[in-house]
Amino acid sequence: MSDKVRTFVDSGVLITAARGLDPKALNALSILDDPDREFVSSFFVRLEVIPKASYFKHDRELSFYTSFFDAVTNWPDPKSILDEAFTTACKLGLSALDSLHVAAALSAGATEFITTELSTKPLHRVRAIKVTTV
Repeated sequence: MSDKVRTFVDSGVLITAARGLDPKALNALSILDDPDREFVSSFFVRLEVIPKASYFKHDRELSFYTSFFDAVTNWPDPKSILDEAFTTACKLGLSALDSLHVAAALSAGATEFITTELSTKPLHRVRAIKVTTV
């Protein structure tokens, strides 16, 4: 078992890191470059970031995402998390994608969920995993 922090980053973190040079982007990059982290992800995050970068031929952005996903150590089965995502969404008032991301993170054994969502957003109602804003 690894001593690394098993981390799930949502699409906003990846987009911020890939596109920006502002302090938020630098914070996102420092998390993604942290050697003490092991990343888990989901089909849903990939679906949020890859298609547009691919369609609009944003090759550098696409390469960034591909490199990240190549390093992911755990990909939960999307079908296996649907019931948990639905239950969490109803209980905490989360959006569909946020609930899918949380369910995927928990299914993959993540201990931290990194997001760009402000602390006033429903995602921060989640108590089953540490939610951190970049």
